[in-house]
Amino acid sequence: MRKIPPLRALQVFEAAARQQHFSRAADELCITQSAVSHQVRVLEEHFGEQLFNRSGRQLKLSMKGEQLYTELSRIFNELSDLNQQISGGENHELRLAVYSSFAVKWLIPRLSDFRRQYPEIKIRLDMIADDPDLSDSVADMFISGQSNQPGYWHQLLHKERLIPVCSPDLFARGETVLIDSLWQYPLLTVDEGPIGLDWDRWSLANNTPFPADLQQHIFSHVLLAIEAAVAGQGIALASDFMVVNDIEKGRLVALDLPDIFTGFEFNFSCKRRRLKEPAIAAFIEWICHQK
Repeated sequence: MRKIPPLRALQVFEAAARQQHFSRAADELCITQSAVSHQVRVLEEHFGEQLFNRSGRQLKLSMKGEQLYTELSRIFNELSDLNQQISGGENHELRLAVYSSFAVKWLIPRLSDFRRQYPEIKIRLDMIADDPDLSDSVADMFISGQSNQPGYWHQLLHKERLIPVCSPDLFARGETVLIDSLWQYPLLTVDEGPIGLDWDRWSLANNTPFPADLQQHIFSHVLLAIEAAVAGQGIALASDFMVVNDIEKGRLVALDLPDIFTGFEFNFSCKRRRLKEPAIAAFIEWICHQK
């Protein structure tokens, strides 16, 4: 009988290699971090090879670890497909983890079209504030800023471009707004934490210093700033694709002022092995044709 590696250790190693983090692997598998370390050691002793290179707090796969992870991913994917074939049926309930701003201002207004075309497929939206771990334990599909997760397929949906918008009560559609007069109106500013204030980034990118007494109303989320702009409280910066409907309906006007590309990208992601699942394939086909 051929000797095979300990199956539990292989499962734990695959999670640790995919996450590149013992603690996150432990959370995914509902075990302790020390249990993850123990199972990895069991596997390293079995093969007589070091599977991870540890440098301080960084964890990277060794050459042998990379080889093992590549083959394990293929084997686990094939086992998952076999399980679905034997158990029968197709998954028509999908979880989509998505930023709240993207969901509210772009996705939800379009979802009725998807449901009309595919009434048998149920989409559950799970709102996220930060990029989550890409894992089946979190969701089946993701819209986030991530684009390089091993084993995942990624499709760029939008590059973030911020444009100044406000209520028609402040500026009539087509009216020319000079940069020098911009600070005569309150700026509706989003505090993006470590990145800073969005209007400050706009000022720097466009070489337009603001006066010291500039009036800014600061919000913790772009959705709040957009709604404040609709209410006529000032001028906000918003992702162009998120305010298309508001502009078309006359709730906002886009000012003829410089924009700013933030470098952030909204990406759709799902596991490569699941690309051929009918429900996921249908959603990908639909979302990639949305404008």
